[in-house]
Amino acid sequence: MNSKLLPAPADWIKTAAQVSPSEHQMRWQEMEFYAFIHFTVNTFTDREWGTGEEDPAIFNPTELHAGQWVEACKDAGMKGLILTCKHHDGFCLWPSRYTDHTVAASPWRNGSGDLVREVADACRDAGLKFGVYLSPWDRHEACYGDSERYNAFFLHQLRELLTNYGDIFCVWFDGACGEGPNGKRQVYDWHAYYALIRELQPEAVISVCGPDVRWCGNEAGHTRESEWSVVPAHMQDNEKIQEQSQQVDDGAFARKINTQDRDLGSRSVIRDYADQLVWYPAEVNTSIRPGWFYHASEDDQVKTLEELLSVYYGAVGGNACFLLNLPPDKRGLIHENDVQRLWELGSALRTTFSEDLAQGARAKASETMDEAHDASQVLNPYGERKPKAYWCPREGTEQAWIELILPEEKTFDRVMLMEHIQSGQRIERFTLEVCGEDGRWQDIYAGTVVGYKRICCFPKVTARRVRVTIQESRWFPTLSRFSLFYSEREDV
Repeated sequence: MNSKLLPAPADWIKTAAQVSPSEHQMRWQEMEFYAFIHFTVNTFTDREWGTGEEDPAIFNPTELHAGQWVEACKDAGMKGLILTCKHHDGFCLWPSRYTDHTVAASPWRNGSGDLVREVADACRDAGLKFGVYLSPWDRHEACYGDSERYNAFFLHQLRELLTNYGDIFCVWFDGACGEGPNGKRQVYDWHAYYALIRELQPEAVISVCGPDVRWCGNEAGHTRESEWSVVPAHMQDNEKIQEQSQQVDDGAFARKINTQDRDLGSRSVIRDYADQLVWYPAEVNTSIRPGWFYHASEDDQVKTLEELLSVYYGAVGGNACFLLNLPPDKRGLIHENDVQRLWELGSALRTTFSEDLAQGARAKASETMDEAHDASQVLNPYGERKPKAYWCPREGTEQAWIELILPEEKTFDRVMLMEHIQSGQRIERFTLEVCGEDGRWQDIYAGTVVGYKRICCFPKVTARRVRVTIQESRWFPTLSRFSLFYSEREDV
C-alpha cells in the first residue's frame, strides 16, 4: 500500500490528537494490572454490603498474612494492590481517631492491629504499589447526611490514610450514596477531597469518582472494541450523579449510570466537544469470584483461566488497566482455589510474553517524519521504556504502513502494538497482514483503536514478513512498539 497524504485535518481533529496524559496518568497506565482487596466485617457476616450496625467483635481473622496476599498478586503478574480501607458499613481497617468503629475495637491483634499498615508494608517490601479505597458512603457514622459535618469527618479520615502509610499510587472512590440516619441525603464535597489528595499525594491518580481514571461502565469485566482515552470532559462527572448512584446491594453488579455506551470517543462523538476534551482513560474492574467479598459458597465459582485471560486481553490489551478483586476469607488468607488460579494466570502471561519474536527484525515504513522517528523505533526490547522513541509519518499523513522483516520465519499468534500516547491517541482503524511464500499478503486481524496497548489475538501463523496498515488516524499516527509473541510455546 502506498501512503496517502490527506488534506490538512480540521483544527478540531488536530486538537483531539494532541490531548495527552499527565505524568501520574502515564505511570498508572504502565502498571496495567493490579489487585483490589475487599475485606471487612462483611467477610464474617457473609454479606456483600454491611449495615453499619455490625459489632466490631466479629472481626477476628485468625491467620491473616498480608504477605500471602501480596505474593498471590505477584504470582499473577500484578504491579499493585488497592485495599478497601473502609466500605459502606463504615468499619475502618485502621485505628482511625475519628470513630470507634475500627479494628481497635476488635479482638484481632488484641485491638492493637492496623491492617492498612500491614498491607502497605507488605506491598513496599515486595515492590508492589499501594492504593486505598475509602467509601464516601458511611452507614455507621451518625453525621452522614449532615453534609458539612460529614465532609469534615471524611476529610479527617482521608488525611489519615494519605499521611501515615507512605506513597499512594491510587485513591479509588465510587459514587454510592444513600440517606443518613437523619433521613438527609449527603452531598459529597468532591472538590475538597481532590484538593487534599493533590496536596498530600500529588503522584496518586484519583479513580472512578475522580478526574484521572474512569470506570469502564460495568463490573463484569466486559470491554469495548474501541476504548478511547480522549473523551468529552463532562464524563468526569458521570459517576458523581447522586440520583443515579448505587444505593442498594442488588447482587448483580448493576449500576444505573449509563457509562456503558459503546462509543465514547469517535469523531462523531467528540466533534461537538473539541475544546472540551480530556485524557480520561479506562479501568476494567471485576472480581475473581461472583462476589466482592468472600463467601464459602463461591469456592467452586472462581473464574476460569480462560475467563481471566479474556478479561486481561480485553482490558490490558484494549487500552485499559485491569483491576481484579481478590477477597480474603475468614482466616485472613486468599483462598487456595484463588491462589492457584492466580498462579495459572501469571504463568500463562509469562509464557506468552517472555520473548518478543520481533527482536532482530528489520523494519521499514511507507514514510517517516525524520531520522529520529524512523521505523526501527518500534523495535526496542519489550518492557524497556524509551519515552521519545517512536515511529511516525509526516504531519498530515493519516494513512501509512510499517512492516517487519524477520531474520527467519516465526510462528506467532499475538501482535502487540503501542502508540506513543505522550503525543496523544491517534489510530482509529488498522489491519494486520502476513506475507506468504508466494509474495501475497493475507489479512490476519482487523482492529480499531490502539492507544497505550493493543494485543491482537488470532490463530497462529508462520511468516517472515508482517505488516500493520493504518487505515484511519487523527492528524498522523505514531507507534512506539510492534512486537510478536506466541502463546503456545513449550520451551519456557
